[in-house]
Amino acid sequence: MTPDEMLAKLPHSFPFRMIDRILEIEPGKRAVTLKNVSVDEPFLQGHYPGEPVVPVVFILEAMAQTGGMAFHSLSQTEEGVIPYLARVEEFRSKKKVVPGDRMILTAEIQHIFSHLAKVKVVARVEEEAVAEGMLVLAKGPPTDK
Repeated sequence: MTPDEMLAKLPHSFPFRMIDRILEIEPGKRAVTLKNVSVDEPFLQGHYPGEPVVPVVFILEAMAQTGGMAFHSLSQTEEGVIPYLARVEEFRSKKKVVPGDRMILTAEIQHIFSHLAKVKVVARVEEEAVAEGMLVLAKGPPTDK
């Protein structure tokens, strides 16, 4: 499966798809994705007027979607099965993300336990970490997609 085909399988759509492109996939090991932050993002309209800042929860969602790509790459044959965020074990926001930033997200699978995966995630802008954490993802039941 190509990165574009994998991205198309994400259950999220506008405005909740937080990944613009998959840059790299090592099935079951890691994923690297890209999010270009545009001033036209719907969540920036009121956060904050005159000084738009990406809400940290949206950075966390982008990290979870990237982790989901790494975890899901192991089970490409399981039609309709998607990973979802089950737990945030550690998370730290380090710097603001603003329109014009190009966020590179990296997710590395640390452990897989049956239908769960522990994933280390980092979001960077120009090589500087803006957020990092440890997430637990779970494979959900098959969907109609």
